[in-house]
Amino acid sequence: MFVNLVEFPPIKKGKDGEFKKWFEWSNTVYERFGGFISRRLLKPTKGNYVAIVEHESEKTFMAMHLSDERQKAWAKVEPLLKGSPTPHFYEVIIASEKKRR
Repeated sequence: MFVNLVEFPPIKKGKDGEFKKWFEWSNTVYERFGGFISRRLLKPTKGNYVAIVEHESEKTFMAMHLSDERQKAWAKVEPLLKGSPTPHFYEVIIASEKKRR
């Protein structure tokens, strides 16, 4: 599994609600891509929002990341941010998940 952690910059004053709506909307765009597993927005205890994006592989992630759809989604959120996000990329090498009933 390929994981992308995205550290968002501060959200412009008064734009927090709009940012959260964008994130929900953009999930519907990204989940249509092959290899997509999940995407979550984390609320900080201190600092800025962080997103966790999980894909089957780096190849499927990059296909989504380089798509026209992703560019259009970015164009909608960029005006809400004070700066640029900082991405971090990882390959899962050990995992444990609790089975849900």
